[in-house]
Amino acid sequence: MLKVSRKAGGEPEIFHSIQGEGVSMGKPSVFLRLATCNLACRWCDTKYTWDWQNFDYRTEVVELAPEDVERRITPYDCKHVVVTGGEPMLQQTELEPLLESLAADGYSFEVETNGTLIPQPAMLSHIGQWNVSPKLRTSGNPEEQREVPLALETFAQMANAYFKFVVSVESDLDEICALSDRYSLAPERVLLMPEGRTPDSLARKSSWLTEACVRLGFRFATRLHILLWGDERGR
Repeated sequence: MLKVSRKAGGEPEIFHSIQGEGVSMGKPSVFLRLATCNLACRWCDTKYTWDWQNFDYRTEVVELAPEDVERRITPYDCKHVVVTGGEPMLQQTELEPLLESLAADGYSFEVETNGTLIPQPAMLSHIGQWNVSPKLRTSGNPEEQREVPLALETFAQMANAYFKFVVSVESDLDEICALSDRYSLAPERVLLMPEGRTPDSLARKSSWLTEACVRLGFRFATRLHILLWGDERGR
């Protein structure tokens, strides 16, 4: 069974929209948001997927069989799926039959991950793009939890993995440069994205972050869905 997040109205958070972040920003996609996470970022905008001190698991999560998830994905006229969370890699084994069935019907996939868990072989065979978002000190997670060297080394060696860093303050840049050097990340595979849940907060950080990207050779990425719809669940 897959642990799937719920929309505000209670339905599973499976929806058709455009990719709002990363190198495929703007691409029409079906989103599957899975619940639970192995980290606890202080600025996370989907705490309802994992923060059971402030959210009720039974209210926020529905457990569905892979075939039930597939039946909710296939009616959309879109064969690109973004698996997000939470942390989807916690449910790799449960995801495999869903991915295998959809792939046989011509679907392609992206996975959003924090980069702390190594992909299993079945995941590697089906996922066309990995959006890896290593967490920084400002996320509030202990270093030994947020940085798993073997996992990051694995992703660094994958040509279809991109590294998307959420930037809260300018001092994050030194840590990003250190991580990029440590794992030999090519600058064109590194994206810097401002942290923020409103268009105003994104705009304030984007002004200096774009300049940093020009200086450092990294790519800039905004949060298109926030600019279009605000901090709305299921968009």
